[in-house]
Amino acid sequence: MAVDNKDRVVYWGTGRRKSSIARVRLVPGSGEITVNGRPGNIHFNRIPTYIQSIRAPLETLGLENDYDILVTAEGGGLTGQSDAVKLGVARALCQLAPENRQPLKSEGYLTRDPRAKERKKYGLHKARKAPQYSKR
Repeated sequence: MAVDNKDRVVYWGTGRRKSSIARVRLVPGSGEITVNGRPGNIHFNRIPTYIQSIRAPLETLGLENDYDILVTAEGGGLTGQSDAVKLGVARALCQLAPENRQPLKSEGYLTRDPRAKERKKYGLHKARKAPQYSKR
C-alpha cells in the first residue's frame, strides 16, 4: 500500500505469465482499466475474454466498480499480458485486505502459471522438432 501525490491510497501487485510482466496499481475509482496509458479494451483489441479475465478477481469480491486498474505491461503477447494483469490484480487485492486472500486463492487467482516456452536445442528445428529422417 502506498499513497500517491493526490493523497489516494494505491495498492500494488506484480503479475507474470510466459514472458509478460505486469505492474498493477489499484486506485479507488469507477472500474476503468488503463494499460500503458491506453484504455484496456483498446490495448487488448476489444477482445472481451481478456477484459473479463482481468476483472474476474474484482468480481469475485464484488468490487468491480470500486477500483480503477492502472497497468504497465511489458513483453509477450496479449494472452500472457492479460493473465499477468489478472495475477497482479489478485495480489493487489490481497494487499487491500488480508481476508480477500481466501476467496481469491480458492478461485485460483493467486497461482502463477509456470508454463513458459521451452528453449530451442541445437541440432533441432525447434525445442523438440527434429530434422526429417533420411534412410539413405
